[in-house]
Amino acid sequence: MLKIKKSRIPKAGKGLFTTSQIRKGDLIVEYKGEKLTWAQCEKRYGKKIDQAKYLFYVSKNNCVDAEFTQEELARYANDAEGLVKKRGLSNNSEYCIVKGKPYIIATRKINKGEEIFVDYQREYWEAIELAN
Repeated sequence: MLKIKKSRIPKAGKGLFTTSQIRKGDLIVEYKGEKLTWAQCEKRYGKKIDQAKYLFYVSKNNCVDAEFTQEELARYANDAEGLVKKRGLSNNSEYCIVKGKPYIIATRKINKGEEIFVDYQREYWEAIELAN
């Protein structure tokens, strides 16, 4: 089970927390949202596509945009090693693709009550830095 509450990362807003223990290798949650092609994403965001914070690219014909689906839990998982870091926090999960769908998977045991921190990858942060 997962729940949303204030993130432990300063100025990050909301975060995703577990209400039960998760084992290393467990699929935590699917990254869901509106299904689009990359061409549709480019049309939607235009020159500001590098600022699309909830866009997950799987392939040119398979993208997930969670911008307008606030009820989807995976969009609330933050990156502990992103632009704002807090001492003592580190990522405990990563993204993986299973049968064409993006998921968050645990890279270590995650205890009940812990925040889910996922590695957004260097390319994401480079795009965000260029946009600012």
